[in-house]
Amino acid sequence: MIPMREIYWNIPGHLFLYLLFFPFLVVWLYGIYRHTRMILMGEPAAVLGSMWDRLKGVVEDAVLQRRIAKDTLSGLLHRSISWGFAILFIATCLVALQDYLGIPTLRGSFYLYFMSLTVDLFGLVAIVGVLMALARRYGLKPDRLLLPRKAKSYDALLALLLISLVTGFLIEGLRIAATADPWGRWSPGGWLASVLFRGTEQTQQVALHQVLWWFHAAMAFTFIALLPYGVGMHVTSAAANILLKNQEGSGVLRTIDLDRAAHFGAGAIDQFTWKDLLDLEACTECGRCQQACPAWATGKPLTPKGVIIDLRDHMRLVADGDESRKMVGEVISHDVLWACTTCGACHQECPIFIEPIPKIIEMRRHLVMEEANFPETMQQALRSLEERGHPFRGTSASRTDWAKGLGVKTVAENGPPEILYWVGCAAAFDERNQQVAAAFAKLLQRAGVDFAILGEEERCTGDPARRIGNEYLFQALAKENIAILNGYGIKKIVTTCPHGFNTLKNEYPKLGGSYEVVHHTQMLADLVKEGRLRPEKPIDGVVSFHDPCYLGRHNGIYDPPRQLLGAIPGLVVKEMDRCREGAFCCGAGGGLMWFEEKIGKRVSWERTEEALALEPQVLASACPYCLIMFEDALKVKDAIGRTRPLDVAELMAQSMDM
Repeated sequence: MIPMREIYWNIPGHLFLYLLFFPFLVVWLYGIYRHTRMILMGEPAAVLGSMWDRLKGVVEDAVLQRRIAKDTLSGLLHRSISWGFAILFIATCLVALQDYLGIPTLRGSFYLYFMSLTVDLFGLVAIVGVLMALARRYGLKPDRLLLPRKAKSYDALLALLLISLVTGFLIEGLRIAATADPWGRWSPGGWLASVLFRGTEQTQQVALHQVLWWFHAAMAFTFIALLPYGVGMHVTSAAANILLKNQEGSGVLRTIDLDRAAHFGAGAIDQFTWKDLLDLEACTECGRCQQACPAWATGKPLTPKGVIIDLRDHMRLVADGDESRKMVGEVISHDVLWACTTCGACHQECPIFIEPIPKIIEMRRHLVMEEANFPETMQQALRSLEERGHPFRGTSASRTDWAKGLGVKTVAENGPPEILYWVGCAAAFDERNQQVAAAFAKLLQRAGVDFAILGEEERCTGDPARRIGNEYLFQALAKENIAILNGYGIKKIVTTCPHGFNTLKNEYPKLGGSYEVVHHTQMLADLVKEGRLRPEKPIDGVVSFHDPCYLGRHNGIYDPPRQLLGAIPGLVVKEMDRCREGAFCCGAGGGLMWFEEKIGKRVSWERTEEALALEPQVLASACPYCLIMFEDALKVKDAIGRTRPLDVAELMAQSMDM
């Protein structure tokens, strides 16, 4: 006997199903249209990168849900629901194919193995997923989850999905019981449900089957129709956002065409790009970004999730004609905007690649370039950049004072070297970081590297200006530097500053400056591997390494600093709980080096306390800003005597008895 079942058994008027679906489809389509119309309010945005890579990203992060699965419970319940829903949807479409085209999907081995066994198992998995989601919401209640005002939308969707899944199995169970289906055991969920009805009359089973069948259809259609009207919108928009995600890197900001721009930054919702607005629509409100945000963790008013949700709600009000609230200053407060360190933790954690940082920077650009309304300490730093080419007001040092007596060559005097050492403002003008520059230069000399510096010709890369919001000043500094570098024919650059590294490597190419740029930890690690540097003198004690945000998260460089520390005899490396991709910020990025934290706890204090819990003799880093922040924090914590903040290059120099 050939395995099969009758299509639409006991539903003689099943064609009415398609008429029933029509109004629900209209509601769904209107919701999609409304969201699309809102997204298209935004300005043009280029979608770069290969479509093949984008499709692979959809498979990895929308289908396999790689990022969501980093949290075991979340990954399990989301995969259970989404994969279960997807398989059930495919099965429903296959039934429609048989109904319309006569393709025998409910017959033979395919019917048993896929349409019965596989579909039932995935349906059961989906029910388990929904129950896990409800248990987490009402049992575990993680702080990072939905805001209260959004809970009802999410609860309604979960309830509708659960009802649809359960009634689906009850319908299958009634059919198996009423027909004594010999293939019923191939549908484990339906077969278990059939046990509930074995004591009832067949006429009752048939009647109840019809009622439940239409009820199930109405609930399933309602679920689909409501998806675009709450957090369920992410079912479609999240996949679209993954497909269209930024492929330039999280540390790269949008370049403004200053000659053609009608405005600078975003002072209104329609001044964001359409991709920014798609980000708003795609947000699942999972709160992973909030949980990782150093500003939120230290009592600041900034939560990346809050920024995205508040902008989304504002966008919807504006789309409906309500423009009563000013976006910058009212919807998003100034305190929120100036709390962001641009550390990239929110970008790293978001499972669907939403990027809050560019939106914050666009609003900063509006405040700085159009309203001239930003913190005084930042204004002083930018004035110093304009007047002196660096942000360190009050210093009397020159760009070459740190190199006195070291015999470091300049490009102007000796011509283009094999590699240019880009010293950076902090290493040139901050007394503490001058020691790092000297240590690194000595290491290069010991290894026989042909290097030189620009000396007085070097200017700030412009990173602080760009992150604070002054794009004009950034581009002016960048173009001046690029002209000098290109004039000398510089090909390769090494720098001790991750912020300069990120800017030179990722942002200068758009302005005509393309170079091979390496961080000093990468170069030193290579020199050790090649045997040109041999750290031999033991340094006894515990060291904990802090991952600089613009080296780690924004550029994916984690191993070279650790390889160097591991090569030094005697050192015992202890990792902080928050390390590598999950590292906690020092608090200096995003221009906050020149900002006084007046709300909550200092970010640097939080990070330093985490390090001190390991009782290290050395708190190591590979960034001048991190070093400055830790020097200050260790003094405040009265720990400078027992824990020394050192750059990895300084430890290398000590181990080589330099």
